[in-house]
Parts: sequence; C-alpha cells; structure tokens
Amino acid sequence: MITMMYFGMSGSLGRLEPPWRWTANGALLLQFPVVHSLLLTNGGRALLARLAPTGFGGRLVTTTYVILSSVSVFALFALWSPTGIIWWQAQGAVLALMTGLYACAWLLLVKAIADAGLALQTGHLGWWALLNDRKPVYPPMPEGGLFRYSRQPIYVAFALTLWTTPTWTPDQLVVAITLTLYCLVGPMLKEGRFQRAYGPSFDLYRRRVPYWLPWPRPAARAALEMSTGE
Repeated sequence: MITMMYFGMSGSLGRLEPPWRWTANGALLLQFPVVHSLLLTNGGRALLARLAPTGFGGRLVTTTYVILSSVSVFALFALWSPTGIIWWQAQGAVLALMTGLYACAWLLLVKAIADAGLALQTGHLGWWALLNDRKPVYPPMPEGGLFRYSRQPIYVAFALTLWTTPTWTPDQLVVAITLTLYCLVGPMLKEGRFQRAYGPSFDLYRRRVPYWLPWPRPAARAALEMSTGE
C-alpha cells in the first residue's frame, strides 16, 4: 500500500482494459469497507468465528479479522488496474517535501495503531489467548496518546496518507476520495460498538474529545470539569 500510493497507483499488477478495468477496480474499492467494517458487526463476528477451526473461532475472531483485512488491503493495492495516466509528479525540493509529509502521515498512522493497542490491531491478541488456553483479554477503551485529541486518529492518519502522495493520477484521486469518505463514515459503526461496550464511559469520552479533527472544544471541557468537580 505504501509503495503503490507513493507512485499514485500507477504501478499495480492489474492489467485489465476498459470497461472491465473500472468494474474490477470498483469491486476492489467496495470490498475494502465491507471487510473492514461490516465484518465487525454482530453478524460479521459470528461469521469470523466460524472461519476458524472448530472450538477456536471465538478466541481467534480478532486474528481472523486481521488476516482477512490484510488480504483485503493487498487485493486493493496490488491488483488495481491503473489507467497509465500521470497528472502530476513532484520533482526536486517539492518531491522531498511531499515524501517527508507522506512519511510523517504513515508514522502518525503507526502511532495511532499503537495507541489503540498493538495486540488487538495486529491479531496477536487471539493467538495469545489460544496459546494460553483462555478467553481473549481485550484492552480498555483507548483514551491516551492520539486518542486524547481525536476519537478516530487511525482514520484521520490513514486519510492523510491518501492525500500526501507525491504522484497524482486519476487512479489515486478515485482511491483517495472513496477511502476518505469511508474514513468519515466507517467510524460511526465503530462508535456504535463502543457505545454498547462501554456505555457511560464512552459517552463521557465522546463529550470531551471530537469525532475526527482535533478541534478545540473549550465549552465541552468546561462543562465536563464542572460536572466532575475538577
């Protein structure tokens, strides 16, 4: 994904011609939100549990999810059929600047993933539970690190990687617009799960921290401090 987007989705492995190119690329884009969001609904989690060997499915739900998500990402960025059109490619000092911004966006994404809990995000949590013959121990609701400034720092950072690439093509623009829309809408499903799982704690956190961009919320913080007596 890092390499393909750096070159504006111009060097992927897909070789389909129109109209099949757009049909296949559209399907690749569609499967991304399906795998990354719908598999985390109640029905999706039940399906994930059935995909693992009998008796281990419940413990390996997070691991199975990470495996399928990884396959989904690989499919989108490796099998994309590029148009071959390059609109703009940074050169010289601009290339160095854009490369630096692109690298910073990816480092921000890695930081956000770490703040959310590496064991959960990498699928290690499921393997560890299986190894120790116990139920998975899920981390608490993330509130530290980048989660102090945004409720969805992973999605914000991922969106930044989409728009800081030093090469722009029609392919990159379509991918950037589509996945940015997903980054804006997809977290709503996640917040529904958090509401059910954490209840009042999540309500308090939601009043304190903005949904996406880390805009200051002085009024909300003041009200929270008054209610807690701080």
